[in-house]
This record gives sequence, structure tokens and C-alpha cells, in this order.
Amino acid sequence: MKDRITRDEAWALIQEYGSSENHVRHMLAVEAAMRAYAQRFGEDDALWGAIGLVHDFDYDRFPDEHPHSGGRILREKGYDDGIVNTVLSHGHTDVPRDTRMAQALHAVDELTGFLVAVTLVRPSQDIRDVQIKSVRKKWKDKAFAAAVDREEIEAAADALGVELWEHVGVVLEAMKGVAGEIGLDGQLARG
Repeated sequence: MKDRITRDEAWALIQEYGSSENHVRHMLAVEAAMRAYAQRFGEDDALWGAIGLVHDFDYDRFPDEHPHSGGRILREKGYDDGIVNTVLSHGHTDVPRDTRMAQALHAVDELTGFLVAVTLVRPSQDIRDVQIKSVRKKWKDKAFAAAVDREEIEAAADALGVELWEHVGVVLEAMKGVAGEIGLDGQLARG
């Protein structure tokens, strides 16, 4: 059994299972946020990043079975329960989030989508222009990105042991570091 997954292995799975461009950008954002948290907690940022990158690789092909299909595929490819369960635990499954890595994945996953939405309504469409105060304002507007479960994000940050707005700052800064890779460097506004 493999107790590690590399970024190259994660990327190969994304390519094999045909993720859409927007979904790849989401997984890259989650990868960046997971690396940031690994560094913050003194954990293995390569492993945490790879988990963040691979967490949704199955979604576009098996949306109704996600993340169970991803867990099954990872298990078939020889990854151990630590990796499989972390991926499974980010979704609505009965797999507990009993590791800091699993808690971090859950905490950053939906928040990255909210931060993308905040960025896309800015004239520049550049995440590097987004400030915490802008995120706070949109957070309070329940009509904005209404599908985002703010209470779940708050609970996930709490479970991770990080105050909500500190958590938003960690994820926002991580995403700013990969702005070009995730399509939030203002190119859309200029294009």
C-alpha cells in the first residue's frame, strides 16, 4: 500500500479522469491552501498539497458518486486508508475527519469557491486585489453565492482550530500565490 501520493500522481489522475478547466482551477486553489496549512502546522506540504490537488479528480466523470468513486479508484491504485479516507472525508460521507489534514481539506474546499466568487465580481477579476474586508462584506450578503454553506465553513474552521477570518486570510493569501494558475490574475477582465 502507498502511504504517499505525489503531485505528479495527483496530476496524472486529474488528466486520466478528464476534469474540466474550472474544476482543475478549483483543485489548484485547494492545493495551494492545503500547502499553506501544512506549512503553518509543520506538516508535509508536498503530501498535503497533493491531497488538495487530487481531492475532486473523480467529480466530472462521476458527479453522482463523488467522492466515493474517487476513494474506490484511489484504493484500486494501491493508496492506503490514510489517503483514501482523507479524500472521502471532505464530502458528505460517514468517514470521520479525524486528522488535521482531513479537517484542513474540509475547511478550505468550499471556502476557495466563495473566494473565487468574490474575485469574479470585482472589476479587475484579480484575486490579488481582494481584501478581507471585501470578503466580509460579501459573507454578510446571504444572496451573494447563496449556495455556499457559510455555517459549514465556520464550523470547519472551528474544528481546525482557526478563527474564521484568520482562516479566510490563510486561504486568500495561498490563492493569491497561484493567481495565474487558477485564472484569477485579471486576465479574464482584460481578455
